[in-house]
Amino acid sequence: MTSIQNKIDFAIVFAVDHANPNGDPLNGNRPRVDYQGIGEMTDVSLKRKLRDRLAESGHAIFVQSDDRKTDGEVSLRNRAERVLGKAAFGKTANRDETARKACAAWLDVRAFGQVFAFGKGGDASGVSIPIRGPVTLQSAFSLEPVTVTSTQITKSVSSEGDGSKRGSDTMGMKHRVDHGIYHTYGSINPQLAERTGFSDDDAQVIQRVFPRLFENDASSARPDGSMRVLKVVWWRHQSKAGQYSSAKVHASLRDLLQADGSFDEAALKTALPGLEPEILDGF
Repeated sequence: MTSIQNKIDFAIVFAVDHANPNGDPLNGNRPRVDYQGIGEMTDVSLKRKLRDRLAESGHAIFVQSDDRKTDGEVSLRNRAERVLGKAAFGKTANRDETARKACAAWLDVRAFGQVFAFGKGGDASGVSIPIRGPVTLQSAFSLEPVTVTSTQITKSVSSEGDGSKRGSDTMGMKHRVDHGIYHTYGSINPQLAERTGFSDDDAQVIQRVFPRLFENDASSARPDGSMRVLKVVWWRHQSKAGQYSSAKVHASLRDLLQADGSFDEAALKTALPGLEPEILDGF
């Protein structure tokens, strides 16, 4: 398959209701907010969900979460060596050939890139093979300040002890965002796609997955239905370089967004002459 020949920009608008979209482990797992109270969801968290949805759709993913592994491998190194062979990361390996094979093997590698950095061991010799991917995704931020509610919780049993009294481990806290509308933006760069082999078919796969980004992602912090995609906006330029800068394209939506996540779709489609976006509803 040939790599994409047209620059693509995209945006996702989603709602959070009584959920913790992305807890901060350095702050007691409270939802991330800045000093102005604007809610944040990191690009790493969004990519994790995207990878999970792609894996559920049957696509090979290199960076798999421990609770959703499809091959049983215990580490990225084991997965890489099983698919590409130990020699691909040895002293005499052709790094360009290893990168090419990795991009062909895993969709997330040819989309987001990957650094194969393995220490010495086996046939490897402290190898480091960087791959820069064409798909970039920004952190998501709420349109308005969010309210974070914290609730103290207790477990019905103690994890340790003789059961005669409650231990300190039975007490805890849960945090949630009561309501928030978030928006995030990203781009697909054709020049970088040429290096990884990221194709139009790959771009369409990602586009189809975006409306389902939060499906099958339930947890005690994010109950089913508490996070949902409202709209996906997809701009396909007429050239590799693009008719407009990504900043200008993303701003065309940002300037129209209302507090409830709605926007004038007709106005957006005419905001940038010659670049009419495709607008998809959430799942």
